[in-house]
Amino acid sequence: MASLQMLQMPDSLIKLDKHFYVEGRKLVTGIHSQRIDINGLDIHYLTGGRGEPLIIIHGGSDGARAWKENIAVLSKKYTLYVPDLPGFGSSQHWEGEYNIPEMVEFINKFAGSVGLESFYLMGHSFGGGVALNYTLKYPQNIRKLVLVSSLCLGKEIAWWVRLFSSPMALKSIGRTVVSILRGIRFVAGFLGPWEIVQPITRASLQVGSGIASFTQQTIVLLSQLPEIMVPTLVLWGARDPIVPFTQAYAAAELIPDCQVKVFEDCGHSVYRDKLSEFSAVLAGFLG
Repeated sequence: MASLQMLQMPDSLIKLDKHFYVEGRKLVTGIHSQRIDINGLDIHYLTGGRGEPLIIIHGGSDGARAWKENIAVLSKKYTLYVPDLPGFGSSQHWEGEYNIPEMVEFINKFAGSVGLESFYLMGHSFGGGVALNYTLKYPQNIRKLVLVSSLCLGKEIAWWVRLFSSPMALKSIGRTVVSILRGIRFVAGFLGPWEIVQPITRASLQVGSGIASFTQQTIVLLSQLPEIMVPTLVLWGARDPIVPFTQAYAAAELIPDCQVKVFEDCGHSVYRDKLSEFSAVLAGFLG
C-alpha cells in the first residue's frame, strides 16, 4: 500500500447548513446541500470538494449527515457526492421496495443525473451491499471500490436485524419503535440545541426485510466476487456487532485485486470511530 498521510479533523464541528462551520468559521467552502429530481422523487445530497469524483452510499440506519466529518476531510482531495437514499435524511420516501437491487438502480440514475460516467464508489453496511452489487452490474463506471463493514459478503448478520426482517415484526414492532423515537426527538427540541439523530426510521425498518431472513443475509455474493476486476479496499471494525470482520478476509481471498484493513477497538461505524486513520488508509488506496 502506498505511504499514508494522516489527515487531521478540527475538534468542534457545530453546524451543517449548505456549508460546514467550525466555531462560526467556514471549514470547507464549496460543500453544498443540493436537491435533485430522480424519477419524480425529491432527493437531497451533499456535494463539493476538489479532485476525482467519489460517491458515498450511507448505511441502512442513517443518511448523508452521518458522513459530515468525513466529508470535511475528504473534500480536500476528492469531489464528493453523498446522497440521502430515498426515505432517508431529507430525501422523499418512495413506495417501492427498499432492497439492494432497487437502490443499485437509484445510484445509477443519481450518477447519471449529476453527470458522472466514471467515479470512485464507497458504501457502508447496507450501502456497501449496494456498492458491491452496483460494481458487478456496472463495472465500466467504477474506478475503485471501497466496502466498509459491507453486507453481501457472508451469511452471518446480527440477530436483531434478522428479527426485523420478519414482515410481522416489521408491522407490529416497527411502527411503535419509530413513534417512540419521533416523540423523543420532538421533546428534545424543546430542551436544548442538541441534534438528535433518529437511528430507526420507516425506511431503515423496511431495509431489514430486504437484506435478511430469520436465519441469514438474503444476498450473499461470494461466488461472484472473482468477477470484480476493479481495485477494491475492504475496511472493517474488529468489534463489529452487526456483521463479523472475518467476512472481510473471506472477500479478500476471492476478489482479484483487494486490500483489507481491520481496525482494532472499533465497531460497525469505523469511518466515524477512526476518522483520521480511516481517511489516511482511504487516501493511500484511492491516491
